[in-house]
Amino acid sequence: MIPKDPMILLSYVNTQLRDYYDSLDALCSCRGLNKKELLEKMEGIDYHYSESENRFL
Repeated sequence: MIPKDPMILLSYVNTQLRDYYDSLDALCSCRGLNKKELLEKMEGIDYHYSESENRFL
């Protein structure tokens, strides 16, 4: 289960990307996450995914 609070979700997702996954697609696929919904949640707190850095900034 992933956190619902956007700021906690941000920390969780960035940690997962740093430690376990080489892309957002891989994270979403393995964790069964809806990529579009995740991107919208992060954009709602003004964070955007950087493919080159593999994290939300």
